[in-house]
Amino acid sequence: MFDTPLTLRGPLRTPRQMLADQEYGGHASIHDDAMAEKLGFRAGPIEGPTHFSLFPPLLAQIWGQAWFERGCISSHYLNMVVEGEEVRAFAEVPRLGAMTTRVWAEKADGTPVLEASASLGPDHGQTLLEGRMAALRPPGRLLILEDLKVGMTGTVEERVRMDPDQHMGALYPFSLNQKLAVITETSPWYADPKASPWGRAIIPLEMVSVLAEYSSREARFPVKGPAVGLFADQEIRMIDGPLFVGETYVLRREIVALAESRRTESYWVRTRIFDASGKRQLAEMLLNHASLKDSYAGYAEGAPV
Repeated sequence: MFDTPLTLRGPLRTPRQMLADQEYGGHASIHDDAMAEKLGFRAGPIEGPTHFSLFPPLLAQIWGQAWFERGCISSHYLNMVVEGEEVRAFAEVPRLGAMTTRVWAEKADGTPVLEASASLGPDHGQTLLEGRMAALRPPGRLLILEDLKVGMTGTVEERVRMDPDQHMGALYPFSLNQKLAVITETSPWYADPKASPWGRAIIPLEMVSVLAEYSSREARFPVKGPAVGLFADQEIRMIDGPLFVGETYVLRREIVALAESRRTESYWVRTRIFDASGKRQLAEMLLNHASLKDSYAGYAEGAPV
């Protein structure tokens, strides 16, 4: 009857910073206040995928339980959020039968936090990040990433799991239960197998990122360092989901793009998540790791010309 665009809006939430003690490559990360301030940021930012937890209530309203089984969120991060700031999620209501829509998050004052596409598979169309990656220009000669090549794969087949009280390592110095105590949008599906439609507790969307990065050091991609990195773009896609707490998964990684900007060199990695047999793909993550040029000692002296 009407073609008026409608938007779902979530409540304002205050995400928690849980990476202040994060360490990689033997040094503090950008989520450490002192390191962030040294690089010109106001404080250590909250990790981007933390904001993914804002979206499942909206996308479940649009697509129901299927969102957790075949949903995809494809996000470009725009502005950092520090602890104490409020954020809310938005989703355009798609026309009846449509399997893709636009979603985004803003701070309380309207400052954009991220822009994204959300879709329901198996046919997602072109996601936001597929479009961004297709538009990348070939980088000039790289310095931090000069030993990387598109098509490079991880050196081993990684096996990972996430138990409720498992400490997730130096990259993620907390457990799933600790995350659930402060997660912005909670669900009994995350902790109570009896409440879950699948009869098992499911891994929250933002924690799929933790699962996929937990063993990333094992890939041994030859990134020079120390250099401080951040997530610039990220897509999480369920193929035959959801993923379950306490289940073993096999991860396979591949570098699918290299790029640079005035401030960063970046490499895009697609991580495919398989069942324990390694035969059935269940999900995947596309992640743009951006290394800050100014954080690499002597970059200006050794920078490509």
